[in-house]
Amino acid sequence: MNAKEYIKYLLSIESYSFSLKEVSENTNGKGTSLKFELARLIDKKEIVNLRKGFYLIIPPRYSKQGQIPVQLYIDKLFNYLNRKYYLGFYSAAKFHGASHQQSQRDYVMTEKPKLNTIRKNTFDIRFLTTAHWPNKNIIHKKSDAGFLKISSPALTAVDLIHYQTKLGGLNRILSVLEELTEEIYPNDITELLNWYPHKSTLQRFGFLLEETGADKKLSNPIKKHLQQSKFFPVLLSPKSGQKPGAVDNIWKVDINIGLESDL
Repeated sequence: MNAKEYIKYLLSIESYSFSLKEVSENTNGKGTSLKFELARLIDKKEIVNLRKGFYLIIPPRYSKQGQIPVQLYIDKLFNYLNRKYYLGFYSAAKFHGASHQQSQRDYVMTEKPKLNTIRKNTFDIRFLTTAHWPNKNIIHKKSDAGFLKISSPALTAVDLIHYQTKLGGLNRILSVLEELTEEIYPNDITELLNWYPHKSTLQRFGFLLEETGADKKLSNPIKKHLQQSKFFPVLLSPKSGQKPGAVDNIWKVDINIGLESDL
């Protein structure tokens, strides 16, 4: 079996990616001859070398776009990298039906050390990292190529708020948050409060839930959780060199920007 035949076999079992090691072990091509064969398939736009030693298959139905959806390969990529991950931020929001902010970029949360952004052909994948890996609020979702890990609606919301300065600012994410609140259930919040370490983000989250008119069943548990210990004033939108001033709300959030949702 040569590489082209092996790729045909992978597509027959709805697998859209492979590593160099995998193709080497399953074909009669070795070393230079195999790399030459793969280079030919790259030239013909049948495969893409996404990362060193990891390839994506572009089947005919995706050849016009020149890329395949992230859910078809992300789990296999991170198995190959031997790293924890979940699809998050705007990409997770899209899966939960909050697709107001149409982004051509895919967003993935992973553990440290940070991975470089992938920009290759039409692929654009940004990786963000966290030092506090969640033990809850990650959903295993079925895709055509198996399963993938994705942040729950509540975790998606706090991630967007926590990383707002890296994601285009609070007003860019506000409409997504409004759509996401329709998908958040109280048990999702309860699970989050069991482990989530960033108190200031929870303050902003609770404030924004109330501000967007979400059900009190979502904001009340956060309020109760915060009141169990001391919490201090925070800026709604973190700015370097700026400290929170006087606050007149239960969340102790200094509203230092005008909120403009485009919903």
